[in-house]
Amino acid sequence: MSLSGDMEEYAEVPTVVPAANFDAVADAHALRAAMKGFGTDEQVIIDILCQRSNAQRQAITEAYKKEFGRVEEGSNKKPRQDLIADLKSELGGNFENVIIGLMLPTDEYCAKQLYKAMKGIGTSDDVLVEILCSRPYDEIVQIAAAYEKLYGSSLEADIQGDTSGPFQRLLVMALQGLRDNYAYDPAKAEEQAQILYNAGEGTVGTDENAFVEILGHAGQRHAYLIFQEYKKISGKTIEQAMESEMSGELLHGLLAMVKTVHNRPAYFAERLEAAMKGLGTDDDALIRIIVSRCEIDLANIKFEYERMHGKTLLSAVKSEEEAGETSGDYRNALLALIGSA
Repeated sequence: MSLSGDMEEYAEVPTVVPAANFDAVADAHALRAAMKGFGTDEQVIIDILCQRSNAQRQAITEAYKKEFGRVEEGSNKKPRQDLIADLKSELGGNFENVIIGLMLPTDEYCAKQLYKAMKGIGTSDDVLVEILCSRPYDEIVQIAAAYEKLYGSSLEADIQGDTSGPFQRLLVMALQGLRDNYAYDPAKAEEQAQILYNAGEGTVGTDENAFVEILGHAGQRHAYLIFQEYKKISGKTIEQAMESEMSGELLHGLLAMVKTVHNRPAYFAERLEAAMKGLGTDDDALIRIIVSRCEIDLANIKFEYERMHGKTLLSAVKSEEEAGETSGDYRNALLALIGSA
């Protein structure tokens, strides 16, 4: 995040790209050999699945079904053998979570993470924020479609059933795509910045709905103008103002929106540091971010992480092993996705 208010332009750079000379059938056979018989060769699984694009992994899945269908006794039909099922039967723990996450299309993976966040005991608001408040609308549409296909209910309806108040409104607005990405009106931005000041610092109490409505509708370029005008009025960044006026899940959701306007990779770098900081590791967050961003902008996130924290993301994950937080195949899979320092 750039507290100076700069909106940083960048080209998205992944760490995982399509493998050259790709052969889905050869990969399927190599994976089968790695899992067949006594023991499992986890390194082969890492070398293949952590170094192929998602589209290539889907092709491997199809090749695996065709190559290794098993004939059931008394049946002339050849059932389709499922690679994901075999991986689940051979792997375990966080290593399994990484590999199975990679095998799913990204929109389906994120949909499953949202379902998990809402259907457990309580609701993991930070997961809802991370997925819905930090992504462009076209990605959110794909995730919502995958969610409905998987679970037979709309993502919006389930969010409305699990959240309430201004926070619910913020998430629903993200799902409905109400941001106007073509708007760029300096005069209106100045007016809206004044409204936000009057709704927060300029009054007793805070009109949270005003923040939700204005920031939930503002596209990236227009939101940047609002933030600049706010700083002129208040002398504070919009982040500073919100942190002094709000708390809880709504604050986290609004901050995610603000931070991704300034610098999306820096937002995820901050989330990764939070996952590894202190006692214990938030493995779910660590896996979710690395798996879901490795084919989008994980190289950018690595750069921001080093800039913000004075250490490489690679070394940070390795240090988690030294502290006993990540180990073995799980650690090696994460490092393969992160790539070189």
